[in-house]
Amino acid sequence: MNVLDGKVAIVTGASSGIGRATARLFAREGAEVVVVARRRAELDTLVDEIAQEGGEAIAVAGDIRHEATAREAVNVAFEKFGGLDIAFNNAGTIGEMVPISEVSLTSWNETLETNLTSAFLGAKYQVPAMIERGGGSLIFTSTFVGYTAGMPGMAAYAASKAGLIGLTQVLAAEFGSRRIRVNTILPGGTDTPMSFTNAPGATPEVLAFVEGLHALKRIAKPEEIAQSVLHLASDASSFVTGTAFLVDGGVSICRT
Repeated sequence: MNVLDGKVAIVTGASSGIGRATARLFAREGAEVVVVARRRAELDTLVDEIAQEGGEAIAVAGDIRHEATAREAVNVAFEKFGGLDIAFNNAGTIGEMVPISEVSLTSWNETLETNLTSAFLGAKYQVPAMIERGGGSLIFTSTFVGYTAGMPGMAAYAASKAGLIGLTQVLAAEFGSRRIRVNTILPGGTDTPMSFTNAPGATPEVLAFVEGLHALKRIAKPEEIAQSVLHLASDASSFVTGTAFLVDGGVSICRT
């Protein structure tokens, strides 16, 4: 028996990286999955891959900063699969990596809208859907940046991701009596397209430096982070709510 048999999940930011790995893992563990991102072609490829592995998924292409996308994802979960039990609001952006004096208001707003406002919009529609099912698990993707460490040039990113921790705590307290658990993961360096170690011009020296910041002296694969999301989505974490769950390879505690 798979740990998510009979469950319906939404995963945003599913076209690549942690979201993609999590959507595939959820499907392998028995969940029916609504995958959400802007890039239709990548989502269609993901849906095909999940089908080839014996799972079931449906794509919703849209901008997670728009309320209509959040509403559509939940509607599709009901229309296609009959409800919603799990939501992984994972989509995000690093934004401009420059000193605060050089951050434009447009860039600041775009980063907060992508990382924080989109999570609010997701929860706004996901929570009532979960209540209708008798409970559920709501999960966000935050970061150690702005929580256990300050990283120069990442003010908007850190502020938006720290906001997710506050949102997590409030929603956990607000809806715990309705059997909804709310948690956020805080990954360390992860090998994803969004990582600055994969940015144009990034050198092997940059990768080695970032790896060295971690106690494990490496960065994570997306599939490793996905396992932590599966834990929070499943009954294995049935008494876990309101947490900022570090999955960071020891970057928060490492001084070597």
